[in-house]
Amino acid sequence: MTGPAAAADQLLALDVGTQSVRALVFDPHGTLVAASRVPIEPYVSPHPGWAEQDAELYWRSIGEACTVLWAGGLVRREAIAGISLTAQRGTVVVTDDAGTPLRPAMVWLDQRRTEGLEPIGGVTGLVFRALRVRDTVAAFQAECEANWIAANEPETWGGVRHYLLLSGFLVHRLTGRFVDSVASQVGYLPFDFKRFRWARSGDWRWKAAPIDPAWLPELVAPGTALGGLTPVAAAVIGLPEGTPVIAAAGDKACEALGSGALEPHIGSISYGTTATISTTQTRYVEAVPLVPPYPAAIPGAWSLEVQVYRGYWMVDWFKRQFGGREVAEAAELGIAPEALFDDLVRETPPGSMGLLLQPTWSPGIRVPGPEAKGAIIGFGDVHTRAHLYRAILEGLAYALREGGERAAWRAKTPLRELRVSGGGAQSPAALQLTADIFGLPTGRPHTHETSGLGAAIDAAVGLGIHASFSSAVSEMTRVAEVVKPDPARHLLYDALYERVYSRMYARLKPLYEEIRSITGYPPR
Repeated sequence: MTGPAAAADQLLALDVGTQSVRALVFDPHGTLVAASRVPIEPYVSPHPGWAEQDAELYWRSIGEACTVLWAGGLVRREAIAGISLTAQRGTVVVTDDAGTPLRPAMVWLDQRRTEGLEPIGGVTGLVFRALRVRDTVAAFQAECEANWIAANEPETWGGVRHYLLLSGFLVHRLTGRFVDSVASQVGYLPFDFKRFRWARSGDWRWKAAPIDPAWLPELVAPGTALGGLTPVAAAVIGLPEGTPVIAAAGDKACEALGSGALEPHIGSISYGTTATISTTQTRYVEAVPLVPPYPAAIPGAWSLEVQVYRGYWMVDWFKRQFGGREVAEAAELGIAPEALFDDLVRETPPGSMGLLLQPTWSPGIRVPGPEAKGAIIGFGDVHTRAHLYRAILEGLAYALREGGERAAWRAKTPLRELRVSGGGAQSPAALQLTADIFGLPTGRPHTHETSGLGAAIDAAVGLGIHASFSSAVSEMTRVAEVVKPDPARHLLYDALYERVYSRMYARLKPLYEEIRSITGYPPR
């Protein structure tokens, strides 16, 4: 720290996720002082494949979470030095000139596509053809929310004056300014990931995402002031007008920062709604050609990330379908249901008696392709809900290992250790299983609220509570436990991974394409 602790040296992190909104207070040592959580409906789906949500719901939920936080009496409002915000990525909000949403937010889980768009032409198009990335660029165009709104809701499109991600919308609600963090720009946007700025004039991304540059927010680096609370926001948050708001990053980047995974050889695993594995790099590396790394939660660095869409969502699905007893018991005990589900893992052997999950439920830009579907394949004759639960955890770990190996090969930096955040960090069985499948020591950070902690670290540096990111990370992050892989289980998992799992997608892809041609889903 820079000097003795001041009276106001605690940090309020607002964590706006897909399934809940959290208000978290951390001290300068990274200790979670107080927390509140407000569950939210992830999305509504008026039509198949749509995922929308009232943008005002997120703002109301922030206010509710703060009200509950202060009512808990564990923290003094006058102890708060500043605020930071981390949010789900890729959720789009279009507004009028005053910042009022013109339509529901398009949540990152939305699967709408705009087909039949004119491909990028000219010299750029020829280069894309030579590099064999035309399909990747076409996928960017088809997935871009701006193209869908322009084609299907022209009246709404005509009224757009600000094109924002959820983070930018909420920063405007907090500060009254249309400004956002560079490290929150994850989505189908004309953003230059290599240079951390909006793309230059004439860049192909302006053609692929036809957004007026005047609609986009000003961008600042993580740890930079975004502004102060407006009078209206101060009343909602419950802190004085003018309280500083400091730029942080998207939730996954903040998780990596909050877990202390800032070296290229440390894999940061997030078992969230989307499961991810990432490494922090100080040079620009693409895990898949033309699919960029995202900005890290520290300036001048990137998160080389591979995603498994609807990753830990599968665990939530299992809880809803088969875990009513454990969920009810966990509520009575005041613990996470994952702790009780560990018993299901202990009941079953590694490999789940031949039950294997391939969690490619949603298409990616290139991997998996537009025909992507997941598979649950069983070879045994005794499959209980315990086998299914274990197979879900194993399948996610296999998929993350595959992505991590691909990213490590591109970065020329092999993984030597892991840090786990999200729901899996609360499950000893999931930690052990992850260590066994990767064959790497797997660390559990001292708090499972690593996304909020990462945002708090950005605020601590921006407010001068810590002099640098290195000192803030040193002071505010630590590993509570390291789980080592079991050699015998790793050998079994390694055989299943190399000889079965890594071959599954290529073998099943033709059948997925047939399903798509017969059913029309996923839509072309």
